[in-house]
Amino acid sequence: MHTVLAVLLLARGRVVSDGRLSELLWGWDPPATWNAQIYTYTSRLRKLLGPEVDLVRRQPGYQLVADGAHVDVVEFERLERLGRRAMEERRFTQAADTLRQALDLWQGPTLANVTPHLAETEIPQLEEARMSALEHRIEADLALGKHGQLTPELTQLVSEFPVRERLRAQLMTALYRCGRQAEALRAYHEGREVLAEELGVDPGPDLAVVYQSLLSGDLDSVPQPAPSLTHGMPTVAASPVMIPSAPTDFRGREREFDVPCRRLTLMPANGRAAFQPRRLLITGMPGVGKTALAVQVAHFVAGEFPDGLLCARLRADDGTVADCGEVLVALLRALGETSENLLTPNGEPVRTEELVHRYRTRTAGRKLLILLDDAANELQLDPLLPATTDAAVLVTSRNRLPAVPGS
Repeated sequence: MHTVLAVLLLARGRVVSDGRLSELLWGWDPPATWNAQIYTYTSRLRKLLGPEVDLVRRQPGYQLVADGAHVDVVEFERLERLGRRAMEERRFTQAADTLRQALDLWQGPTLANVTPHLAETEIPQLEEARMSALEHRIEADLALGKHGQLTPELTQLVSEFPVRERLRAQLMTALYRCGRQAEALRAYHEGREVLAEELGVDPGPDLAVVYQSLLSGDLDSVPQPAPSLTHGMPTVAASPVMIPSAPTDFRGREREFDVPCRRLTLMPANGRAAFQPRRLLITGMPGVGKTALAVQVAHFVAGEFPDGLLCARLRADDGTVADCGEVLVALLRALGETSENLLTPNGEPVRTEELVHRYRTRTAGRKLLILLDDAANELQLDPLLPATTDAAVLVTSRNRLPAVPGS
């Protein structure tokens, strides 16, 4: 019953299907009476929650509506959004206080007393949200000159999360500002060894920038988080690159690889692509390598798209279709939108229709390659297609999607 309640609350008022509840309760081996058991669980919950909470049957599942109820994860997300917006506006004291309030909502283990199936699905993203808020709170405290107070906390965090590069970069900053330059250098070299041994990669931008600033002696001048503005509009310092690394073991598919590469590298006519619009679909059954092929193609033609390579995954591992608003927010942030522009004054996300308008404005006139991975249907794709033909779109899907315009 704990699992059913948690699933319904995490759905944030959306309908959860019977199949989804069964999967999170029993995985791939539900009992023969699973439907009856779900009915029993929801009936008991309805009695326990009382008349102020509506737990109703809506095909194909159940919906929990608790207007005015305090749900810690929802409140955390609201405070975290407000805190990040304060960071971008350089209101560091307010940012630190707001993010601290958000983090104080985390008490005890995440999703206690739920099934392993739900824990494996939800806990990683919840923990990642918590760690991101923690890193932003530390960034705000560093901007307030609290490096001395932060050093013990950061030392513990880096020990607990050795491959989180931003935490290590923050520790290096705090150590340097405390006059402990040698220890800051040692923290960098230890991090480089850990990344090489555990992940086989070199330090990323977070560590590299702090390391170079440390060597040049101007670590105190590392820019603090804030939007870059031109005539009141945010701009992007560098072209966004969201696509994953190219697969190193990619083999075969020569013909399939050649076709999209040729389509995406056509000579321009009058400054625009000769093939308009460039919307390419890679379709096939699950597991045949559609995403690997698309990523390989994207890396091969990257030079044709100087304004950036965007990527969005449109379906989760369990087949759940991604929320359009969340996908648009991620793409808009990569394109330079700040959290301030993606929230209403009370900290709530702006409407999806407004996000679509801003996305189409942001992509207009820019030579972008947009990889939309594992699309469910044409309706899901429609808000994510640029309004102009400057950007190219590469879509992977388990379905043929014959109605996508220009594909």
